[in-house]
Amino acid sequence: MSAPKSSDAYLSNSDTVRCLVCGDVKGQFSVLFKRVNSLQKKGGKFEVLMCVGDFFGSNHAAWEDYTSGRLKVPISTLILGPNKKEHVQYYESKDGQEMCENVTYLGSRGCYTGSSGLKIAYLSGIEAQQQTQDAWQFTKDDILTLTGPVASDNNYRGIDVLLTSQWPQSVQKYATPSQICQFVVKVLGRNYLNSNADFNMMFADVDQMEATCTSLLVGEVARLLQPRYHFCGLNGIFYERQPYRNHQIFAESGIHVTRFIGLAAVGNLNKDKFLYAFSIKPLSHITTEEQSKQPLDATESPYKPLSTPGSNRDDLSQGTQFFYDMHGGDTVKAGKRHSESGGNVNKKRKQVQPPGPCWFCLGSPDVEKHLVVSVGMQVVPVPQDVAMDLKECFLDMAQNISIELHEIPTHSDLSQIVPAGAPYFYAELPCGAKLLHRISSKFPLQFAREALAQPAVLDLPHRVDWRNCATTEAEATLMATTFKEAFQQYDFSL
Repeated sequence: MSAPKSSDAYLSNSDTVRCLVCGDVKGQFSVLFKRVNSLQKKGGKFEVLMCVGDFFGSNHAAWEDYTSGRLKVPISTLILGPNKKEHVQYYESKDGQEMCENVTYLGSRGCYTGSSGLKIAYLSGIEAQQQTQDAWQFTKDDILTLTGPVASDNNYRGIDVLLTSQWPQSVQKYATPSQICQFVVKVLGRNYLNSNADFNMMFADVDQMEATCTSLLVGEVARLLQPRYHFCGLNGIFYERQPYRNHQIFAESGIHVTRFIGLAAVGNLNKDKFLYAFSIKPLSHITTEEQSKQPLDATESPYKPLSTPGSNRDDLSQGTQFFYDMHGGDTVKAGKRHSESGGNVNKKRKQVQPPGPCWFCLGSPDVEKHLVVSVGMQVVPVPQDVAMDLKECFLDMAQNISIELHEIPTHSDLSQIVPAGAPYFYAELPCGAKLLHRISSKFPLQFAREALAQPAVLDLPHRVDWRNCATTEAEATLMATTFKEAFQQYDFSL
């Protein structure tokens, strides 16, 4: 494939590359390039324009104006391959080609590195839904070819830009409620939120849309390649997600976040954003410290590993758990241990049984169900005038008894930080802070009660031990009923 033409190939004096990315052009070349010229006239030259989604439309004559030389493309432009049968005619090869002066087709899949060091990975087409593969589709084999070199490279640092026409499935997962609402408005229409549809129906409709318009394989590509920016088209809407992390908190060293941007089509009637401008300093020009900086609104990654063979990163993402082989004293992976003959024998781990009756487990016959007012998280109300001081109270108490409390990022998913089955203490505070202690030895069961009972909070030192709070069943039932009635309007479980 011939290299795209541009002055100094995307490189400016400050090592910062000024880029434009466009959604579906659909053959509206004059509209797009007029807009590009306007932006460059106002704000200065951009080094490259990258296009995702359908580049061509139904008007073949519009493209002939550029292939014949009657009209000129004003900027070095990179495009993806076809997403439908009728557009295959424009492409001569899957390996990439120069379409006309200043327009380069990257190819069906691969990575391109400019002389500036800017790394661009690309995947053309849409996911094949059957075993047969058409010219505008990709399969798992394409994904393995694209991501295979990354899986075995321990020095891999990620890429700068990922271009795919199709959206990844579940990209909105872990976003804030406002971002979820923005996504629903874009996908299902603004009137949908004003309808009588409940949240279960809303997410069912979003899931149905995702099943036909998104791809699990694209999510796997994004998870493994770890781009700093990921751009998509085809869905006809603009959606910019909060950045998400590409590492597991407390388990892996911090690296850059990914920013996902879905772009609308050129000239769309809703006037959604179809052209996105950004400046980026290539990974090859930044330090590890710069790369690991995390924005405050970063969330967990929305993608789960797929069971694709040959990927070492899948094992890392699952979070390896260990136990000790009592025969040989070696540490081995959970679920397997060495037999005396040296072979691996799969054995089920014996479930630990509680030493006595549990008054707090809903499944226990000893639980006092007349005290249950709602089934969810344990919640303790505190006066508003002390709510903002709770964090300091928890941290001071933890320090006094030599317990380490970690403050984890606001948009973290606890299941990705703490391995399944591992003991932990976790508290969400009114100030938005999330505190976590991973229990590895003895931990005071009354820690939270004691912190809340301090004079600076509830000033109830005599109620630290729950056994001192016993009342008659009639009194407890009356208090539970009274609280349940007052709490009903806030009860999310109803």
